Amino acid sequence: MGDLSGLQNPKFARAYERASAAAEARGTGRYRDRLLAGLRGRVIEIGAGNGLNFPRFPAHVTEVVGVEPEDRLRRLAERAAAKAAVPVRVVAADADDLPFEAGEFDAAVVSLVLCSMPDPVVTLGELRRVLKPGGEVRFFEHVRSRSRPAGLVQDLITPLWSRIAGGCRPNRDTAASLERAGLIIEEIDRFSYRPARSMPSQPHILGRARSPR
Repeated sequence: MGDLSGLQNPKFARAYERASAAAEARGTGRYRDRLLAGLRGRVIEIGAGNGLNFPRFPAHVTEVVGVEPEDRLRRLAERAAAKAAVPVRVVAADADDLPFEAGEFDAAVVSLVLCSMPDPVVTLGELRRVLKPGGEVRFFEHVRSRSRPAGLVQDLITPLWSRIAGGCRPNRDTAASLERAGLIIEEIDRFSYRPARSMPSQPHILGRARSPR
């Protein structure tokens, strides 16, 4: 395990624990179910957070390796892993420097995490490395609006928002990042919803991509 001290943010972790519970109550869980449906084999999830995906992995998944560098969130993820219906192992690691060999995993999951990565193309490139050729990437992320006025608003609020929300940048073009990392998008759904009562409706994408064979 490398030095993860720069990735600790206990204040944000506490806020995320509360906010994610509220978002589940507002319907985020149904998108998690869509995200994970049909997965099988050995799966890596980066930025596993407090483990909200763990109970939702389908029975054909033989193992989930959840990567989470933040100490408080990782402890919560370990509790969730102990209650999951499929085997889940939680690992302390940086998503940009994964402690796994090339081609170890059948599939990968990124869920509401690429917004906070310093360079999502680097992160996705590392994820592609540990996937088998033809391995699947499932993604569920909030992204920059395709509406020019709304996108400009996101651009304006991003510097402040990223400082108070654990590095989250709401104006990311994540589909473009997937393609720049050499992944092939096979399915993508674009939609908006309100994960929090106090926030406006946010654009999201949900879908699957594949590493080249």
